[in-house]
Amino acid sequence: MKSRFVFVHGNQTTHWSLAWGQWLKAELDKAGCATFFETMPDSIIARAEYWLPFLKEHVKVGEKDVIIGWSSGAVAAMRYAEENKILGSVLVSPCYTTLGDALEKQSGYYDKPWQWEKIKAHQDRIALIWGDDDPYIPQSEFEVIADHLQPTQIKIPGGKHFIEQQDFPELLQYIKRVYLDEK
Repeated sequence: MKSRFVFVHGNQTTHWSLAWGQWLKAELDKAGCATFFETMPDSIIARAEYWLPFLKEHVKVGEKDVIIGWSSGAVAAMRYAEENKILGSVLVSPCYTTLGDALEKQSGYYDKPWQWEKIKAHQDRIALIWGDDDPYIPQSEFEVIADHLQPTQIKIPGGKHFIEQQDFPELLQYIKRVYLDEK
């Protein structure tokens, strides 16, 4: 059975298809992949108390699933992997602190220490993708996450926070190479 790819967008999102989301879904559909692309509940604040149970009980994310988390969605992917076995995750522009942002603080993801070893132990592969000029998340956030998780690292020159992009070939190339056995 092929992997299922579960897309988790960031906060302040009114619909999952923002930026490159719709393009990625179309590409994965063309490749014959099972996918889950939906707008998350509480999509503006992105609170852990809603998102993590939604992933477990509604989406039923499990051992054959890859979570593609973007921004707050990547933070949710890391927290989900602390308690649940998944195949892997692709963390696009994640952070591990509130960044001093009131909305991030409300999410509840930062209220307890990170369990980095559990995040690694509960999945086979982790990728970290970020822009070298992200206007929202300092580069030091990516460095700390990389140090703790030892992921495959893909730093995109000029990628910013990927909001302006309508496609994301680097992400698709990684997915095809690692999960679909395409070179």
